[in-house]
Amino acid sequence: MRKVYVLNGPNLGRLGTRQPDVYGATTHAMLAEHLVATGEGLGLQVEVRQTDDEATMIGWLHEAADDSADVVLNAGAWTHYSYAVADAAALVPRYVELHISNVHARESFRHASVLSAGAAGIIVGCGVGGYDLALAHLAATA
Repeated sequence: MRKVYVLNGPNLGRLGTRQPDVYGATTHAMLAEHLVATGEGLGLQVEVRQTDDEATMIGWLHEAADDSADVVLNAGAWTHYSYAVADAAALVPRYVELHISNVHARESFRHASVLSAGAAGIIVGCGVGGYDLALAHLAATA
């Protein structure tokens, strides 16, 4: 099975309690369990991780690069300013940039992404269902 990392950045560990009107009621633990099962059905070995520490995220992206693994990347706020995360993401074979909410309908600082140029795809505003779309895309475009 091909390995795919689903990497979630700052505050995404608070899913289910953080602004449920924006991010929904699904907790990060529920999401992780769902994505592992969904990945199995697509022939993918999915590993889901979340961190609020930028250095940890960069280390995980390096690990994905070393494993030649694709990534579904919800970098949270780092999307908008972290060139370090963008540089690390550029090392992985392919990544899908993901945002649960429609960032283009929110504050103007959320409209720009330092990750988009290197992404194999970008999924915005589909709720947590966007993760399913990202995994399906990676499975179909191996």
